[in-house]
Amino acid sequence: MKREDMEETVLDMAKKLRAYADAVHGPTHARIAAVETRLQKLEDKIDENHKKLREEIREDLLQISAVQIRGSGTQRRRSPARERGYTPRAELWFFLRDCGENMNRWDGKSTAALAQRVEARENRVFWTVWIRWPGTSEPQKYEALVDTGAQCTLLPSRHVGEESVSIAGVTGGSQEFTLVEADVSLTGNEWKRHPIVTGPEAPCILGIDFLRNGYFKDPKGFRWAFGIAAVETEGVKQLNTLPGLSENPSAVGLLKVEEQQVPIATSIVHRRQYRTTRDAVIPIHKMIRELESQGVVSKTHSPFNSPIWPVSKSDGEWRLTVDYRALNEVTPPLSAAVRDMLELQYELESKAAKWYATIDIANAFFSIPLAAECRPQFAFTWRGVQYTWNRLPQGWKHSPTICHGLIQAALEKGEAPEHLQYIDDIIVWGNTAAEVFEKGKKIIQILLEAGFAIKKSKVKGPAHEIQFLGIKWQDGRRQIPTEVINKITAMSPPTNKKETQAFLGAIGFWRMHIPEYSQIVSPLYLVTRKKNDFHWGPEQQQAFAQIKQEIAHAVALGPVRTGPDVKNVLYSAARSHGLSWSLWQKVPGETRGRPLGFWSRSYRGSEANYTPTEKEILAAYEGVQAASEVIGTETQLLLAPRLPVLGWMFKGEVPSTHHATDATWSKWIALITQRARMGKLNRPGILEIITNWPEGENFGLTDEEQEQVTRAEEAPPYNQLPAEETHYALFTDGSCRIVGMNRKWKAAVWSPTRQVAEATEGEGGSSQLAELKAVQLALDIAEREGWPRLYLYTDSWMVANALWGWLKRWKEANWQRGGKPIWAAKEWKDIATRVERLPVKVRHVDAHFPKSRANEEHQNNEQVDRAAKIEVSKIDLYWEHKRELFLARWAHDASGHQGRDATYKWARDQGVDLTMDSISQVIHDCETCAAIKQAKRVKPLWYGGRWSKYKYGEAWQVDYITLPQTRQGKRYVLTMVEATTGWLETYPVPHATARNTILGLEKQVLWRHGTPERIESDNGTHFKNSLINTWAREHGIEWVYHIPYHAPAAGKVERHNALLKTQLKALGGGSFKNWEQHLAKATWLVNTRGSTNRAGPAQAEPLHTIDGDKVPVVHARGLLGKTVWIKSASSSDKPIRGVVFAQGPGCTWWIMQKDGTTRCVPQGDLIVG
Repeated sequence: MKREDMEETVLDMAKKLRAYADAVHGPTHARIAAVETRLQKLEDKIDENHKKLREEIREDLLQISAVQIRGSGTQRRRSPARERGYTPRAELWFFLRDCGENMNRWDGKSTAALAQRVEARENRVFWTVWIRWPGTSEPQKYEALVDTGAQCTLLPSRHVGEESVSIAGVTGGSQEFTLVEADVSLTGNEWKRHPIVTGPEAPCILGIDFLRNGYFKDPKGFRWAFGIAAVETEGVKQLNTLPGLSENPSAVGLLKVEEQQVPIATSIVHRRQYRTTRDAVIPIHKMIRELESQGVVSKTHSPFNSPIWPVSKSDGEWRLTVDYRALNEVTPPLSAAVRDMLELQYELESKAAKWYATIDIANAFFSIPLAAECRPQFAFTWRGVQYTWNRLPQGWKHSPTICHGLIQAALEKGEAPEHLQYIDDIIVWGNTAAEVFEKGKKIIQILLEAGFAIKKSKVKGPAHEIQFLGIKWQDGRRQIPTEVINKITAMSPPTNKKETQAFLGAIGFWRMHIPEYSQIVSPLYLVTRKKNDFHWGPEQQQAFAQIKQEIAHAVALGPVRTGPDVKNVLYSAARSHGLSWSLWQKVPGETRGRPLGFWSRSYRGSEANYTPTEKEILAAYEGVQAASEVIGTETQLLLAPRLPVLGWMFKGEVPSTHHATDATWSKWIALITQRARMGKLNRPGILEIITNWPEGENFGLTDEEQEQVTRAEEAPPYNQLPAEETHYALFTDGSCRIVGMNRKWKAAVWSPTRQVAEATEGEGGSSQLAELKAVQLALDIAEREGWPRLYLYTDSWMVANALWGWLKRWKEANWQRGGKPIWAAKEWKDIATRVERLPVKVRHVDAHFPKSRANEEHQNNEQVDRAAKIEVSKIDLYWEHKRELFLARWAHDASGHQGRDATYKWARDQGVDLTMDSISQVIHDCETCAAIKQAKRVKPLWYGGRWSKYKYGEAWQVDYITLPQTRQGKRYVLTMVEATTGWLETYPVPHATARNTILGLEKQVLWRHGTPERIESDNGTHFKNSLINTWAREHGIEWVYHIPYHAPAAGKVERHNALLKTQLKALGGGSFKNWEQHLAKATWLVNTRGSTNRAGPAQAEPLHTIDGDKVPVVHARGLLGKTVWIKSASSSDKPIRGVVFAQGPGCTWWIMQKDGTTRCVPQGDLIVG
């Protein structure tokens, strides 16, 4: 067959196959296409209906009655008048109705009027808004309607907040949204934190809550200002427009003073340069070249050298700092002149200004010239070339002090107006923008004339809000800046200890804004401890989320106000895990006070073992100290603890059940009583205002017990009582105040129908006792007049809760709790007995209710409150005398129980004036001084005589010494000295606690030398507590405490402490560096020490044998104290060198090796010599 015929045949065959395939599959394809067409039409119809429904819902939400948003939309609606030349009235009417118009007002109006209204509604303004939602980095773009009638900003998203918001439309529909904090920007560059109402179907509305923040530019370039605050800043002249300010980011000035002589290091320090990050190399190289051209640094050859430590700044630039830590250690000290930052904040809070301005000097350190002889010590190396500073360097410990002092001197010389300065940061304030501008202008002129450079970008204000020392200030209030909140809330959960520490460092500066801060973050601190492995569990995650939420919602602090009408209230509380206190201010007209600060901390050392009363006193003591720093000591302070405190401070003696030391009690008494005396005679410095104890809590019941308490019938509100029942209603209240040296209580009952008050008074007790007396007085009135029932109204939760259900439980428990009688058991028994005979219904009245909304019930409660008040009496002379005795006792204890003249001089040095008579009386009554005098009268025994009745290992003296903290966290050494030979045992621990004391004694004494009969120690809490007493009693050990401030009592262990410290310091090259590694060798050296006329403890021999006691020296006169070699188990190993210090059981000996370890070795394994 030819090729052409073959090709034609193949082509014909292919055509036939395609025709066959079309015949077979054609109908199927047609049916499939028809189905797809129908499905597509159905899907389009569903989408159209869904879109129409969504538009109807969205349009329905445009009129939000709950927040008064009117006339809003997410897109422009095309006007019916624009669609055709004429528009039927019906279409115009329906359009306006859909937009939320009240159509009743359009009845009878012409069609032209409706068309004009439709056109007006079309001329609405839309702005582009960028939103950066929480947890996202990329902003999202929206077209939002600018609606000044909307009180909140709404934007659609799928983010869910914690606070729910329900918005209702005018047609009756409603939708649930949530409130979310997000970053908002109209330019995409400048961001502001703002709450947004959001949900998947929320409209795009920019409300007045955001618009009144300041100026805005719309897409057409027009400026918009909303609200009075924005109008006030219009046209204010800014300080950064003044001439002489530099626009150079690297501007450096030169102060017109003599070259400064600074302290020179006492020894040469040379540290090699370590690796720097790749990102820092080019910027640092460029910076060094520029500084060299400006004369700030220069090439040099110096034996000193310190490594460069580049620091990245928040704006992306780099700061050239040098690691001068080694140089700082050998630099002589210099008196610090820089004010405390917290003190500056308190002072600025007290100004409460309306306008602020800040000035930041450019490169202030680099503007101060150094003397030529002081420059070599600051040398550093970069790329093989050594440089040094001709100006004051950054990173050196005295640079801030020198810089602050020179700037301060320049401002004083130029007679600068009132300002605050922190090194190179300066702030001025005033009530008007013009006043602030003039002050700032004067200071800038002074600094420029002195030779400093000031960058234009670093001058801010005048403005209502400004940042100074990293804090946002407005009207004297301290606030956390928005960018700080954004940074903290955007942090991810830490993955290691370093990241956890960085997070805690970021939030720790703002702890005064966070109530219960230490309790919240305590789980985070647990994972940062060196002894703990990093484990991020549910507790840490909960604490992490909670503290970020607290930071995001932190309140502003301040301003600090003064005046006779200002009330300063200090709330203090001692909780299970620590202390907390907060300071508030309130002036007339405010329904709630303003916070000045929140403080909290965990218990330290033995504080956790204090009694509840001592813990409350400790919280009040810490709170009074903190409050004095904020508001000063001349203003009256209202102290509101959970338990009475002042009563203990004015008693003549410390309670017998106390756990805190006498010196601690004296410290508490001295501060609080001295603070109470300050102020006017008829206005004590401190007043206690306990109203209910504990206010709003369970009055000592556990959660489980509280759930089982069933409430009795509650009295109805007073204004709902029938007229005939109001005759049986009484209001009760009680109060307590200090009158002279005693506390005086007053209980009152008010009858609203008779408008008569009846009261009773007494001494001692508290305001809680006065509340009970008021209840008893009300029961007396009801029983006297034969009332069938009694309606009792009180503002005390204690009374209400007790009468609602606690009385029954207390009675069943025989008026005891935990084996102890309940508080005021006698009064409660009397009330319970009388309540069984007389039906009593109780209602709690809110005492903190705004006067503008107070009803008849609150007014009657205010009447009884007035009747129960006690007038504040003058502080009498006896109180004055007792206060001086408290101060004298504190000075005598703190000065070390010295004599009269020495105590008087010590008190004068502390700024406390005391009389010789008061000091003499305190010394005469001091039990410690009496014991010391008695000990001195006893004739001292010859050396070793007091221990002659004890055998080896039966008597020990113990003590703790404090050393620098090691990397393992250890900073204490328990020293134990055997009394007859002076043998020393040591045990390093991280904390000086009773538990560590017992562990050290068991490991170093009981296991090696047997159980002693007697142990002596000082009166520290790590020795004098119930745990030590129980352990000593169980082992049959007599534990004796030394007389305080009487050195001979603890002479042996104190001498060994000094010897041990000397050895540790010698082994550390003049310091205690690596002392834990040297401890064993130092102990060895102390035990093997000796002199020409006395042998060391290991060689000491007793003067005689006591009852044939097997003292090691007696039975091995030639072996004890000798150097021996211990045979090894393997013949190939070398013998181990050691010293024999005691005889073991049988034919064994206790050997102390050179590394400090001890072991009991058979005599056959020893080689002498």
